[in-house]
Amino acid sequence: MAAHFIAYSTAMATALLWSVGVVAQEMPLFDAHVHYSHDARETLPTREAIALLRKAGVRRALVSSSDDEGTQRLLNAAPDLIIPELRPYRTRSDVGTWVREPDIIRYVEECLAKYRYVAIGEFHLFGADADLPVPRRMVELAKKYGLMLHAHSDVDAIERLFKQDPNARILWAHSGFTDPASVRAMLRKHKNLWADLAFRADHVPSGELAPEWRGAFLEFPNRFMVGSDTYIAERWHFIPEHASTARRWLSELPREVAERIGSKNGKEILGGAFAKHRID
Repeated sequence: MAAHFIAYSTAMATALLWSVGVVAQEMPLFDAHVHYSHDARETLPTREAIALLRKAGVRRALVSSSDDEGTQRLLNAAPDLIIPELRPYRTRSDVGTWVREPDIIRYVEECLAKYRYVAIGEFHLFGADADLPVPRRMVELAKKYGLMLHAHSDVDAIERLFKQDPNARILWAHSGFTDPASVRAMLRKHKNLWADLAFRADHVPSGELAPEWRGAFLEFPNRFMVGSDTYIAERWHFIPEHASTARRWLSELPREVAERIGSKNGKEILGGAFAKHRID
């Protein structure tokens, strides 16, 4: 009887610690949306960038940069931490023009021939632009090399990408900046669609998890990932704070769900793919 009581008390204590976030503070995180572009390289040395990720308790990070040099610097400095993706931008100015620049494809092909990646992105692509020749070729290259597409896109563009390649695997940046009901509808429709939560706060509008987002996370615990989005250099210093905030709202979910969204989904989907990927 005493042994059963002790076991029960231990289990209850563990659950209580999780619910108030004490255990959650130690939760490892997979940050699925990090950039280390030319402006960040000029102000934040590589060793300091790595130190910020480790300070935040980030165990793995999906990193892209404009140009690719930043990604390669971080990967060389911390191969245990960095998972590289190829951003099809040479500088930030390519954001609004890349879909109509054939030179972008040459740049992407050169990088793919030289280095290993797990994804192409994060790229900005909206509506009918997804059917232009440059994005179409990028989808073909992702298929050829077995890479995910990390798309900062509206619903229309996501649908067009899947029409081009029904077997594509897409990580939807910022969950499309759309409402949770629309995100759930897209996840139901496309089994190879995942969503990151970078640069969003509507899932915790008043410090607590919003019911509509809780429903989405509980329905699709295997399809969401957290992300900090260091799209400008200053946001690198926000990474530890972002990690603390993520752990707080994740602690409101069942632990298994929280661990999947916090790290396991990224580790399995992106980390696992990178470990298997080789240059042809």
